[in-house]
Amino acid sequence: MEHPENDKQYSGLQVNAGVEQPPMVNPYLRRRRRPQLSAADYVEGILKGNTTVLGQAVTLVESLNPAHQAVAQEVIEKCLPFSGRSRRIGITGVPGAGKSTSIDAFGIHILKRGGKLAVLAIDPSSERSRGSILGDKTRMERLAVHPKAFIRPSPSAGSLGGVARKTRETIVLCEAAGYDTVFVETVGVGQSETAVHSMVDFFLLIQVAGTGDELQGIKRGIMEMADGIVVNKADGDNVDRANLAATQFRNALHLFPLGPSGWSPEVLTYSGYFDLNIDKVWEMIDRYFEHVKRSGYFDEKRRQQEKYWMYETINEQLKSHFYNNPEIERLLEQKQQMVLRNEQSSFTAAADVLSRYFALPH
Repeated sequence: MEHPENDKQYSGLQVNAGVEQPPMVNPYLRRRRRPQLSAADYVEGILKGNTTVLGQAVTLVESLNPAHQAVAQEVIEKCLPFSGRSRRIGITGVPGAGKSTSIDAFGIHILKRGGKLAVLAIDPSSERSRGSILGDKTRMERLAVHPKAFIRPSPSAGSLGGVARKTRETIVLCEAAGYDTVFVETVGVGQSETAVHSMVDFFLLIQVAGTGDELQGIKRGIMEMADGIVVNKADGDNVDRANLAATQFRNALHLFPLGPSGWSPEVLTYSGYFDLNIDKVWEMIDRYFEHVKRSGYFDEKRRQQEKYWMYETINEQLKSHFYNNPEIERLLEQKQQMVLRNEQSSFTAAADVLSRYFALPH
């Protein structure tokens, strides 16, 4: 490129051509492709407790690629005989209740007693971009570096209430890898609690005091699902407020009938940040497991959950088959325009589409 400074009118000034810049990437660098593992390789790695292979297998489970899904389902089938021997604990609470900090404290307490812990944290996805920050590991500082802890943040990606159905399958893989305690942390909004409740043994609700009207935290649906309620941040000047909130929650629980487990939910206070009363929370969970295993409810609930997920999978496959049918896609677009132009009601349009779908050869 000719520099204007070299023009005759600038006789006293001369700009020389610059030195050719080297390439930004080392030309001698060879990119190493990750070897493609077979289903047998994945199973072998998982059973040996290899966290790298486990992480890759979970990525396969979460993938929407049909080829990946085929391998993932084969891996899950082969891991099933080695699963089912963990304590599955769902943890929920309003945003800001300190779920991640509490999980860090609970997890360290468990690992001190021996065993291995898997944390499946569901991060809320943006409704606009479908992206997630996946920042839970930054708030689980001690667990993130512990050799016997496996933390897997997953984007909710718009699935039911922020809980991916894939979480259920990920639990199977974690159990096969030898993790005897599995935490499933929910987004804490929407219907995510219902989905998590259908895949865990114990459902822990984290509340927080000192934010105004404590009774606002009492939502009947979640309260009825909770096997234990804990009020976080019971430290410093907030101890009295936490105790008052705990009393209000106990009084509210008296209004609900006992669940099918026959267990009366307990309400405790603790501080996840300062590690106060963590042992008492875990003693409550121990008492719950003793109670449900003695009564036979533990095994019954696991059987009901297996049945629930079979039907959920059927529903999901039917929806996928319906919406991915090319003829139905075209008909849906046509009927949608008719509804928008007020030429047909929503109900008759839906009936027409379904009639056409059932008439198709399957």
